[in-house]
Amino acid sequence: MNTADSTDAAGRPGAAAEEPGAAEEPGAAEAPEAAGAPATAQDAPTATAPAPDAIPSPASDAPDVAPEAPKDHAPKNPDTRDAPKAPDAAPGAAPAPATDAATAPDAAASAELPPAQGAPRPARRWGRTVLLIAAAAVIGVSAGTAVGYRIQADRPPTPLPPLNQPGLAYPAAPLPKGEEPHPLTAAEDRRVKTDGDLRKLLAPAPKGVDARDELGGLPVYAVTFESKARMFSALAEEEFRRVAIRHWREGDRKTHVRLVQFHPGYTNAAADHAEGQRSYMTGDGHAGNDGAVLKGTAEGRYYVYDKPNRKPGYLPLYRARAVFHRGDIMTDIWIYDSKPIPASAIRTLAERQLERL
Repeated sequence: MNTADSTDAAGRPGAAAEEPGAAEEPGAAEAPEAAGAPATAQDAPTATAPAPDAIPSPASDAPDVAPEAPKDHAPKNPDTRDAPKAPDAAPGAAPAPATDAATAPDAAASAELPPAQGAPRPARRWGRTVLLIAAAAVIGVSAGTAVGYRIQADRPPTPLPPLNQPGLAYPAAPLPKGEEPHPLTAAEDRRVKTDGDLRKLLAPAPKGVDARDELGGLPVYAVTFESKARMFSALAEEEFRRVAIRHWREGDRKTHVRLVQFHPGYTNAAADHAEGQRSYMTGDGHAGNDGAVLKGTAEGRYYVYDKPNRKPGYLPLYRARAVFHRGDIMTDIWIYDSKPIPASAIRTLAERQLERL
């Protein structure tokens, strides 16, 4: 069978001529390609069926040049990315080969397309920025500190204010005999009285009563407490100095007067010790009441126990106590009797001892 090759206006080879039998079918005609347009089935105009007189004759009468597509229907901006697949060619027609000119617009369009809307963006790198900011802050602080020290070092030193007493004056020689200042009296210095024999400050016992005095250290006073070891440690920490004790007995009544002296310190240990002894007197097993204020003292008190101490086979034991302090001496007075003790007995004795101090 003889075929005639045809070329379009752009010089591209066209499809081979149809066989004589295929060309006579009405409505079957190939879609001519527009000059310079890509070969797509969607954008190309649909060819109309030729008139009966225009049906081509056998292959020998086929025209040398294929008819051109109307230029008004040529697409101005072809885009073949979303074009549907072109329909199959007529039976017996050879497929048109793809050319570089047809695929060039697709490649250029693909290169100019923006990125898709949902595409993930690359993560920003913050580590380097934070490191730069931290380094700048450290450098700024260091530079400011160095400049401040430099400015302060260049300034002249500030002179200190003068002393209130620039010099201490001492006599060149001791004063002549008879011109020395007289020592302070007991009224002017309380330690003149308390630094001597502490037993002389104890309240005197009633006349006709045999009294016994005792002057001792910490062990002598610590054994008078139930918790001997604990009180020994506590009194040692409070700078205990000495104790003077006087005992006497009148019938069944026994009296104990204790003067407990402490070394001077940053606290008044005598006042603290007296307060510690008064703190538990209101509880059960002790006086059971708040006592009464001792006249002439700020916190001194005397107590009469509400209940006697009773044991089988023994007489009841009634008790009264007075606790106060004066200076560095704490006074602790006890009265024991088998009969009730009037409050005036303990109060009178406490007032007499307070006068001696």
